Amino acid sequence: MSRRSFRLSELLVERITQAVQEDGYASFAAFMRTAIQNELKKREQETNLTRAEQSVAAALERQDQQLKRLGNTLQAHFALTDALARVILHCIPEPPAEVHAQALARAKERHDKLLKMTALSMKGDASGTLSRLVPHEE
Repeated sequence: MSRRSFRLSELLVERITQAVQEDGYASFAAFMRTAIQNELKKREQETNLTRAEQSVAAALERQDQQLKRLGNTLQAHFALTDALARVILHCIPEPPAEVHAQALARAKERHDKLLKMTALSMKGDASGTLSRLVPHEE
């Protein structure tokens, strides 16, 4: 064990002497060794905590990037669905006036079937959300 010496103020020596007596250390040197070890452990724990914080921050950053990609994918999906609906609606002619009410009733039935098929093909909570939009009368 190597020997070290250093100077301390009288006030600090008195406080250390009081702590040595209160805590039951064998000597002034034993107290100092424990204090130094505690300081080194504290620094090591702070370093480990900093590493853990960096790891968590990196994981959150990856999650954020994935959510942004998912958001972009959803926007593209909605844009495609909207464009497809516009094409279909522009390309299908209106039925003649005399059968318009009947054609409208059939279109509503087809729409309900479409929603039901969509709800069945969806997974997780989204299916329940969509099924609440579909009338349950059959």
